[in-house]
Amino acid sequence: MIADARFAFPLGETGTDVSLAPLLCAGLIGWRSLIIAGEGKRLGLYGFGAAGHIVAQVAKWQGRDVYAFTRPGDRQKQAFARGLGVTWVGGSDEAPPEPLDAAIVYATVGDLVPTALKAVRKGGRVVCAGIHMSDIPSFPYGILWEERALLSVANLTRQDGIDFLGQVSKMGIQVKTTTYPLQRANEALADLRAGRFDGAAVLAP
Repeated sequence: MIADARFAFPLGETGTDVSLAPLLCAGLIGWRSLIIAGEGKRLGLYGFGAAGHIVAQVAKWQGRDVYAFTRPGDRQKQAFARGLGVTWVGGSDEAPPEPLDAAIVYATVGDLVPTALKAVRKGGRVVCAGIHMSDIPSFPYGILWEERALLSVANLTRQDGIDFLGQVSKMGIQVKTTTYPLQRANEALADLRAGRFDGAAVLAP
């Protein structure tokens, strides 16, 4: 099969197809959300799944402090985050030990948006990085005031893909995957919603 180079990215030869697959979705949208979040030192990640565990490693490689927020009481995900060397781990119902410079919300839970706004400092940013999200509840203007910004990610540019994939080999990213045969796609989605695996799910033919 021949692909037009204008619509393809070089992936290199490092890693298996299964380990590379999440970089083309979770990795790329994670990279885009990281760019939009800005260059702040203290970064919060709400949701520690496919994108979150990749972005945590990228942010650490960049020299940032990563604060991982999971479902309250999800010890499995919290242990997974600790294993990747994040600075702090807690439930999404907890406040970080110090104000964040930026937060990225990967979980599809709109209630987390006001929570993330409360966690960032004056002038901090909150980025909503999901394709869809439940409704964001009303919140007091005070948690947006002081020049905090609320943004969303919808797409990425070709340059984003070139920049991210061109540096992956230097970052030392370890992608955690769980593989499902294509005919078990519905099971993979159910397991994703229930948080039954760490990292990313990959469908294999």
